[in-house]
Amino acid sequence: MPFDYIRPLLRTSSSKIVLLVMDGLGGLPFEVGGPTALEAARTPNMDRLASEGVLGQVTPIRPGITPGSGPAHLALFGYDPLEYEIGRGVLESVGVGLQVGRADVAARGNFCTLDEQGNISDRRAGRIATEEAIPLVESLKKITIPGVSTEVRHV
Repeated sequence: MPFDYIRPLLRTSSSKIVLLVMDGLGGLPFEVGGPTALEAARTPNMDRLASEGVLGQVTPIRPGITPGSGPAHLALFGYDPLEYEIGRGVLESVGVGLQVGRADVAARGNFCTLDEQGNISDRRAGRIATEEAIPLVESLKKITIPGVSTEVRHV
C-alpha cells in the first residue's frame, strides 16, 4: 500500500475538520493597477473564517509546477499526482455517475462568451445559469463523431 507510512500517525477522534479549498479564487485586475475581483469584493464570511481558522498555502506537487485543479485536489488528500494521473475530466465524470474506463477519455469544459467580433471576452461565460447552460449541452449532445461514442453532461 503506498501510504503505509501514514498508519502510525492515525488517531481516532470525534472532532471534525473542514478543509475549504478556494480553488480558482485568485485573479487578475480588470484594469491595470486596479483591484482584482477578490480585492474589490465585500467578504465578511471569508474574513471571519480567516480570522478564526488556520490559513496556509500548499505547493501540491513541486515548486515551479502549476498543476490543474484535479491533480492539486488529489494532492491535498495525500495522493501523489505524479503517480496517480487523474484529471478534472475524470473527477467530474465520476461525480455525475459516469463510469470511466482505462480506454476512455474524459474531458471537461466551460462555455465562453464571445464579443461582437467573435473573440472570447469571458472564458467562463460569466458563470451562466443552469437554465441557460442546459440547452447548450443538449446541442452538444447532437454532435456525432464517426467511430466514437460520446456522452455529454451538464455539471
